[in-house]
Amino acid sequence: MSLSSWNYPTAIIAGSGALNKLPDACQSLGIIRPLLVTDPGIAALPMTQTAINLCEESGLSVTLFSDVQGNPTGENVAAGNKVFVDGHHDGIIALGGGSALDCAKAIALSARQKHEMWQFEDVGDNWTLAVPDLIAPVIALPTTAGTGSEVGRASVITNSAEQRKVIIFHPDMVPKQVLLDPDLTLALPPHITAATGMDALSHSLEALCAPGYHPMADGIATEGIRLVQQNLPTVFHNGADKEARMQMLVASSMGATAFQKGLGAMHAIAHTLGALYNAHHGLLNAILMPYVLDANRSEVEQKMARLARYLNLEGEGTDAVLAWILALRREVGIPHTLADIGITAEEAERVGKMAVNDPSAGGNPIPFTAEQYSQLFTLAVNGKDWS
Repeated sequence: MSLSSWNYPTAIIAGSGALNKLPDACQSLGIIRPLLVTDPGIAALPMTQTAINLCEESGLSVTLFSDVQGNPTGENVAAGNKVFVDGHHDGIIALGGGSALDCAKAIALSARQKHEMWQFEDVGDNWTLAVPDLIAPVIALPTTAGTGSEVGRASVITNSAEQRKVIIFHPDMVPKQVLLDPDLTLALPPHITAATGMDALSHSLEALCAPGYHPMADGIATEGIRLVQQNLPTVFHNGADKEARMQMLVASSMGATAFQKGLGAMHAIAHTLGALYNAHHGLLNAILMPYVLDANRSEVEQKMARLARYLNLEGEGTDAVLAWILALRREVGIPHTLADIGITAEEAERVGKMAVNDPSAGGNPIPFTAEQYSQLFTLAVNGKDWS
């Protein structure tokens, strides 16, 4: 399939009250029977009922599906596929954080295909197995500022049987309409605000560090990092600041746009630990961040020198960026080690073998071996004092 045959670009509406544009978004995509996909926590909040009411008042027949866990599984997607097909739905409204959005996009891709979802793993040209016309359009409303899944062409789904996170990919998985509404993030508690905000930072930072020539991605990543610098402490201390919440949503979308260039060891290890321990993805990236940056310093010094100047940091290069990250983590309450969240080093060899085979590993500036990944993981468990 050529690029020219993809039907819709992603349209983004941003600002307080963007949720009210939901019926218009459905109409623009010809959706009359949307499946609203979210998680149990979001399903219980007033915003979900508001979204349902907006749809029903506009004559849309909407069904709620909320069987989505923190690290969405193949079983979650299969359950959603059944609801989608049985209800004769023609589109999806994805409301929630990265987990809900990833599950929603995977349902949109796989519900009507003859191949099962796992066959669309991001390996080679597997994505060409999908029939594009059978992919349902998605409208995304993120409730966290972190994953940027609302502008992504992939979903990360846990294969429970294999204890492995799998990247499911198709270019047409990207949502066709995105509503960035800071009002939907105001109730986010400080610890989730911190973990998801650091996830947004991890995307831009790893994209910037990834090798290869992509000046547009580098520019987006650099500005995304600045937005996190300027706004994450604000929303952590004052979650009601709508302007800062809006800027964090923008930073999240920018990070996910930039990482089309590549990710790296942070995500390779975080995906592995998420599958093995069902830990929060953003929190894992936040803990791993300084250890990975320090391990990559020989290949990223020039980029970090530019970044330090752009952020107006004290000091120079990697040392300055590292010091800023450590200070930011302390300010927003991120633990310093994996041991602080109950992860031990006893699975170090297994973690190393899984991480080196994760697709994100290919974007790391240094091609670490499985043994080096094991050592890096163990360091993040035990901790390092950079003072």
